[in-house]
Amino acid sequence: MDINLNADLGESFGAWRMGNDDAMLRIVQSANVACGFHAGDPLVMSETVRLAREAGVDIGAHPSFPDLQGFGRRPMRLSSKELEAVVIYQAGALAAIARAQGARLSHVKPHGAMHNMACEDADMARSIARAVKAFDPSLILLAPPLSELARAGQEAGLRVALEVFADRAYTDAGTLVPRSQPGAVLDSAEACLAHVLRMIERRGIVSVHGKFLPTPFHSICVHGDNEHAVATAQALRQALLAAGHRLLPLGQLV
Repeated sequence: MDINLNADLGESFGAWRMGNDDAMLRIVQSANVACGFHAGDPLVMSETVRLAREAGVDIGAHPSFPDLQGFGRRPMRLSSKELEAVVIYQAGALAAIARAQGARLSHVKPHGAMHNMACEDADMARSIARAVKAFDPSLILLAPPLSELARAGQEAGLRVALEVFADRAYTDAGTLVPRSQPGAVLDSAEACLAHVLRMIERRGIVSVHGKFLPTPFHSICVHGDNEHAVATAQALRQALLAAGHRLLPLGQLV
């Protein structure tokens, strides 16, 4: 199976440090870089782009609601025009930083509450897809399988890469178990590896209750803010390569 590993990175801010981006960028093929609205700042964005370029890792924008204090994980209701504007604003900021370093964006992946709400809200999903297409129709939209976000991207004519999460549990509907519920975030590299291998073996999502939802997927996400993020990503890389899978950039998969 050809597959991609991606991680949400660049989530430090000022003197506050989040995750180990340098180590993660030696493991994954795609980086979703925070654009300043939930985390990141111009210097962090610039440094993350530099590290990604040096590691040969694809760079993607990771836009969020304007919610720095809540790490972008608090639901917000924006008009369609405002939602499109904040997505374009953030993608544009990261694209400018990448361009200054001789790089370009490969994809866009919404963050946190924006991501989760757009997976179930068709109007929000269409707004995000319109924003990505208006900014750069060549960009890949990274979205969960069976979601309104993936459907909106496909209907807009974007290339859509479907991702599953290594470190998050799924409901029987194929959505993420809310972080407020016990067991929503898998608490060890071993649990994450077993979760991913189960989905690869069965070729679909396996819910927290064991329900199977068949679906293709192209990428596996490891959240960079988890304590075991590097160990999880490394375990996944080693296991996938040992099993004969190929780890490729998103552009070679969709």
